Amino acid sequence: MNLINDGVIFTRNLVSEPANVLTPLSFAKQIKALSSKGLKVKVLTVPEMKRMGMNALLGVAQGSSNPPRVAVMEWSGGSKKQETIAFVGKGVCFDSGGISIKPSHGMWDMKWDMGGAAVVSGLMKSLAERKAKVNAVGIIGLVENMPDGNAQRPGDVVKSANGQTIEVQNTDAEGRLVLADILWYVQKNHKPDYIIDLATLTGAVIVALSKYYCGLFSNDDNLSNNLISAGISTNERLWRLPIGPEYDRLIDSSIADMKNIGPRDAGAITAAQFIKRFINDGVKWAHLDIAGVTWSEINTKLSSKGATGYGVRLLDRFVRDNLENNS
Repeated sequence: MNLINDGVIFTRNLVSEPANVLTPLSFAKQIKALSSKGLKVKVLTVPEMKRMGMNALLGVAQGSSNPPRVAVMEWSGGSKKQETIAFVGKGVCFDSGGISIKPSHGMWDMKWDMGGAAVVSGLMKSLAERKAKVNAVGIIGLVENMPDGNAQRPGDVVKSANGQTIEVQNTDAEGRLVLADILWYVQKNHKPDYIIDLATLTGAVIVALSKYYCGLFSNDDNLSNNLISAGISTNERLWRLPIGPEYDRLIDSSIADMKNIGPRDAGAITAAQFIKRFINDGVKWAHLDIAGVTWSEINTKLSSKGATGYGVRLLDRFVRDNLENNS
């Protein structure tokens, strides 16, 4: 259990850092250091991302003077016949909203818009330290979303790495653009059987669930039920919300394959539908919208006021109960 606590603390420390300290470069440096734990770590630079056509992620980052990075962590603790699981994290180290700038009040909280990436990092650290009998890969997209003369504009159209085009109607719906390209990368290069992505993605999920549950979206009932069970065991609770064709059509664009926002209604669901468009057929996928549970203004049973580390315990329990037992 101490090793899991170490992963939670690592996550909480990352989330707590101010954005002038934890830039994409410094975050990637901390991930690189995890190679000492037995993880195989690779960090992609801007030229590499450009060659691969990661224009959705790069579009988010182009207004910042701090260049983006993508960090990939591999842990091969299972047998060759075991299934592979990928954990995918949104790592927006600061989110001003870009040209679609956020209101100034509370913008300081956007230092923790990299909470999903922090959870993936803490989880992978824990899996390596406890020598988990699982084959897992963690991938995080690290960017800043800032407004300047080179920033992405509302109305721009970008082509993602998997070839789909995206009309960017709101530059503050940036996390899903980051996820789109790293989902392509991990599926192309690691061919996972399962994908769980984590992101502080929408305010809409907080409107729906407040700060007591994490929003869960999935294309697989068994995966969903197993995650809910792990959440009950760890007191990191999940509430499944619907996805489906009636929601998916809300992000159709007249000038591109899709737009990055839907109408005001069902904002957390349309965000999940966007991500689902980048999941390959046959891959069991779950999306955890952790916007309401990454940070707490009060002390709780699981954490003191501030960064919660929510997700590390949950996903470690899921791995123990469902993947290591299949070794």
